[in-house]
Amino acid sequence: MRNQLLRLLLLRSHPSSQPRISQVHHLCSFTSPLLHPRAPSVTLEPFALPRHFASSPELAVEPPKPPSDQAIFFRDIFAEPGKSNDEIKLDLDRKNIVVTHDLILSVLKNSDTAPDVAKRIFDWVLESQGEKLSSKSYNLMLGILGGNGFVKETWDMIAIMKKKGYGVLKGAFTRISEKFEKDGLTDDVEKLKDLYARGSASCEKNYASGENGFEEVCSKVSKIIRREVWGEDVEKQLQELDVEFSSDLVARVLENLEMEPNKALIFFRWVQESGSFKHDQRSFNAIARVLSKEEHTQKFWRVVNEMRSEGHDMERETYINILERFVKRKMLQDAVDLYEFSMLGGNKPSVLDCTFLLKKIVVGKELDMDLFFKVMQVFKANGNVLTNANLDAIIKSLTSVGRMTECNRILAAMEEAGYVPTGSSRSNIAFKLSRGGKTKEATELMEKMVASEHSSDYSTWMSLIKGYCVARDLDEACNSFKEMVDKEGASSAGPALDLLVGTYCRKNRPLDAYNFLVEMVTGRGLSPWHTTYKALTSKLLAKKHFKQALGVMDMMKDQGYPPDLDSFVGYLSRTGCVEDAVIFSQTMTSKRFPATSVFLRLFEAYLKAGRRTEAQDFLSRCPRYIRNHADVLNLFCSTQSGVTRTAAVAV
Repeated sequence: MRNQLLRLLLLRSHPSSQPRISQVHHLCSFTSPLLHPRAPSVTLEPFALPRHFASSPELAVEPPKPPSDQAIFFRDIFAEPGKSNDEIKLDLDRKNIVVTHDLILSVLKNSDTAPDVAKRIFDWVLESQGEKLSSKSYNLMLGILGGNGFVKETWDMIAIMKKKGYGVLKGAFTRISEKFEKDGLTDDVEKLKDLYARGSASCEKNYASGENGFEEVCSKVSKIIRREVWGEDVEKQLQELDVEFSSDLVARVLENLEMEPNKALIFFRWVQESGSFKHDQRSFNAIARVLSKEEHTQKFWRVVNEMRSEGHDMERETYINILERFVKRKMLQDAVDLYEFSMLGGNKPSVLDCTFLLKKIVVGKELDMDLFFKVMQVFKANGNVLTNANLDAIIKSLTSVGRMTECNRILAAMEEAGYVPTGSSRSNIAFKLSRGGKTKEATELMEKMVASEHSSDYSTWMSLIKGYCVARDLDEACNSFKEMVDKEGASSAGPALDLLVGTYCRKNRPLDAYNFLVEMVTGRGLSPWHTTYKALTSKLLAKKHFKQALGVMDMMKDQGYPPDLDSFVGYLSRTGCVEDAVIFSQTMTSKRFPATSVFLRLFEAYLKAGRRTEAQDFLSRCPRYIRNHADVLNLFCSTQSGVTRTAAVAV
């Protein structure tokens, strides 16, 4: 009575012409003493978190929801009998399936769902998440049992439904009676008809006679609450309805009052204080969804903490619904607190939820590292381990908002939370930093790596240099390469050196590539790949840098590689002068003269290019044993007489 008088005094102090104005400010004066302001913290080091709302457009992205075809995946999980609860939960997590009321209805409605599978699904949900089964769920299962001739199971289900106050709906009644008549079960048909005519569970309760009646009562209750300021008159009208408040009915009324959260909360309190209904998990979750709007978050946290103290859990469906709302409204502090709250309950968020929140934090208007670290600590405290997948997703989000300069801070925070970076994760960051021109941050990353136990990670150096090459910043690429050689040694420098020389050549800067290569080979003792030498030789000759190409050939000889004969023969036969050919033949070998096959190949190339005069001049400069060689004489004679030589001369 005291609570009722307080309600009347508070509510009548406002003009009746404003039914939606605040039944808010003094709700705590007559609500449960269990209410308290916010979700408890995980037992970790306390955080002093500033209130922060992010404003990136990326926050508009919704958290993952079950796609329409997940009903099929859900059904398939139960296709195999004998699975334990742990196996089922593991399968659900792997498929990222959120068990919701709508998902259950979708599976039970589907004609492809086998009766035994439907029964396993129904029994599992009833045992583990019974609050998600409604009158409609029971009727669908009833229709499956009766429609497939399971007589005993049908009557057992009806008995259970009677205890819950659920009636047999028309659809289930029609399906069962048709099957019973077909099977000649006359007595059962008559019994079913009598039950249906009497309203199944309790004929005096008008909402128990079917779904239409249930909806009608929900609508009546909601209208009474909406149209007037709460007071004795409203409570009297609700009592005169003589409604048996069930979990389904209370939850539906609360959903109907979603646009008027204050009245929803008053109704929520009244229905229990009046002795009409004791709140369960379903009704607590319904009011939590209603109160999750920004202006009602204080009440929201009080209610969900009360729910936890009463031994009820936040449902996965409720968690996703509210998390979506918090993120859309840029309420990241509340989103993180919700994650923490759910992690302390029975329906823990998935690994994907952690990644989702971390991504939203890093794309906020300002990067709130306190929130970021808190999410990771909560994640870790529940036995989870941060992986490369977490880091890769976060780095991708940072890149999307042009915030790559924060990579080192993010990586350091994750390492503090127990993450052990792999070579691939560091390589990914190094590449993104250098490609984005973040030289300072890239340098910090590499210095930290060198100072740590991961000092021999050539793949990270390679990624760093590759990023600079992609960005066409060859000065920084060369500086990084030299630093790598100084700190890590020259033994594995071949790939990076090949990349640098190739990038110089693609930028039509073969002379710069040559000078850099000479410095690395003569000054630091590097041993480039054979392919690196050949690529540089080809590009130098294409730009008519014959002298430098000869220099490359000298380095190749010192390293024991054969000369790039193809590039030189092509160059000399097309554009090179006789003097070049003489110098080449004298330089290419440590012996006095190269093999006869080399001369033959040069002569043939000259003649094919139509440069017979140059070929003869070069012949005149050759040693006597070449001028008198039978194959050489035959070559010149055959081309002079018009006979084309077709046999290839092998080196």
